[in-house]
Amino acid sequence: MCGIAGIIQTSTKNYSKEHLQRMTDAISHRGPDGEGFWQNDQGNVLLGHRRLSILDLTEAAAQPLHYMDRYAIVHNGEIYNYLELRDELKRKGYNFRTQTDTEVLVAAYDNWKEDCVHRFDGMFAFAIWDQKEKELFAARDRFGEKPFHYVYDETDKAFLFASEIKALWSVGLGKQFNKKMLFNFLTIGYTDNPNQPDETFYTTIKKLPPASILKIKLEPELLTSIEEYWDIDLEKQNDSITDEQAIEKFTELFTTSVNRRLRSDVPLGTSLSGGLDSSSIAATISKIQASIPIDIGATGRPAPRLKTFSVIFPGFEKNEESYINQVANHLSLRSSKTSIIESEIPELFQKLVYFQDEPFGSAGALPQFKIFELAAQNEIKVLLDGQGADETLAGYTKYYKWYWQELFRKRDLIRSQELRKAKQLGINEKFGMKNIMSSLLPEMASVFLEQQYLLHALKQEDLTKDFVHFQSEEAYYTTPTIFSLNGALYFNTCMHGLEELLRYADRNSMAHGREVRLPFLNHELVEFVFSLSSRFKIRDGRTKWILRKVTETILPADISWRTDKIGLEPPQLSWMQLPAMQEMIHAAKTKLVNEKILKSAVLNKKIQSTAAYEKNNFDWKYLVSAQFL
Repeated sequence: MCGIAGIIQTSTKNYSKEHLQRMTDAISHRGPDGEGFWQNDQGNVLLGHRRLSILDLTEAAAQPLHYMDRYAIVHNGEIYNYLELRDELKRKGYNFRTQTDTEVLVAAYDNWKEDCVHRFDGMFAFAIWDQKEKELFAARDRFGEKPFHYVYDETDKAFLFASEIKALWSVGLGKQFNKKMLFNFLTIGYTDNPNQPDETFYTTIKKLPPASILKIKLEPELLTSIEEYWDIDLEKQNDSITDEQAIEKFTELFTTSVNRRLRSDVPLGTSLSGGLDSSSIAATISKIQASIPIDIGATGRPAPRLKTFSVIFPGFEKNEESYINQVANHLSLRSSKTSIIESEIPELFQKLVYFQDEPFGSAGALPQFKIFELAAQNEIKVLLDGQGADETLAGYTKYYKWYWQELFRKRDLIRSQELRKAKQLGINEKFGMKNIMSSLLPEMASVFLEQQYLLHALKQEDLTKDFVHFQSEEAYYTTPTIFSLNGALYFNTCMHGLEELLRYADRNSMAHGREVRLPFLNHELVEFVFSLSSRFKIRDGRTKWILRKVTETILPADISWRTDKIGLEPPQLSWMQLPAMQEMIHAAKTKLVNEKILKSAVLNKKIQSTAAYEKNNFDWKYLVSAQFL
């Protein structure tokens, strides 16, 4: 995993290698192991790279990497099935001089052209320059694990791209803040625009949407095109599959996904929160390692146990340390833990602002930052993590209503006893007349929900009338287009929700020069999960039913069948009450008042400290927003 940057231009008068150097310097944290630059003879195509060495640590694998005297590539991420693709390409006559996935990637492009992306199991953002065709081909992985930001400078006819927004800022581009995005962040908490997936918090900076390819033709003029290459088919349902068959298939796909994500030439470990998702990964790794004969080597000692990294909050009611210890003891893991002391929170917050580049909705990203810091201190370069399971397997309590509405439409809600079983487990989600009406009239319910949310946004009393007036015309609140559990899961996986979390994970890991790998986001596994009916996701009042069944023999029952959902939640409420944080919040509100975004009366209101995932988290949003204006 690395940092990439590039410049494609019709003239050489405006941008040079010095600009490219500034861009890669701005993202040097993404690649502390080396840097590389290349430009064509005309000087109108420039590629830059910051290297984090994971596969093939030799200099031969440095980037930009060249292939067949025709292609130059910069690549951020991993192609996990590169060994299988390498063997297939060798049979087709391709030769390789490195042991890296990047060389396999560019050979795959030569063989299959743009269809190569369909063959990749991976997380990636890459750009390939084809010297023969005078064309740049770029792509981003299916879920948006790896970033790709760009600016098209129409005045100078130049296209500049980079892994992070700050690289584009370094050459004087894109600082104008997107107030439409700010309005939606402050009112309904959106950090993206589901209707315009290329939009960012800066008006001229775009992002290549997940599952998209980009082509730029340099001659006769700079022509760009973007198209989507992958999507989930919600109509492809496997209604005849049995429980046993589904569990067996899920186990096979998940084990394969984890196994591929263990391919590394550097030490790796995993994060461990004590929840089901991260514990499932740790248990699967342990199971894989147990099936491999131990090579005690010359030392006569067995291979080291899996290292795990966790953050704990002593004294906080949502501290998961006891669950972490239970999993670590059960699997004989080497568990390392860290915590966050109150005195470091202001500085930690400012670090997060610097590395994230865009607003973040809660303090929930801070513990993750500390986990990767801990991994760096222990010289572990690669961590596996459990993100993606909640969105694909219905891990949040908000998904109950979607399932219950689906059952109600099928006239199966009472017979299934799902409401009663969920209540017995302590689930307090309500199902009333509004849910019944949504079940019977989903399109009308969707329109009503959008109107209600926008009305709520317009009534946000802290915002100035002018700010609301100028921004609300383009305000957006979007609901799933398909009113079913799978429809809601698709919305959060592919349209709104997951990509935000993936941005946090990418920036937090790369801030410390670490790589994060997500086994739940193997696309074949995701496609299989979406082909299953809702009863495999929620059953007997339990979310993630199939994952619980898969892991019940390899994890303690307290973990596999755990009902409380915490999700690495920090004590944000108490943090916001710290004097230093109160001062920062007041200064942020003052700045927003001066920008005529907030009314001056807000400065006389008592700061409302809130939990990380509380609905009306306004003062936290004011604090964060002001840092980017």
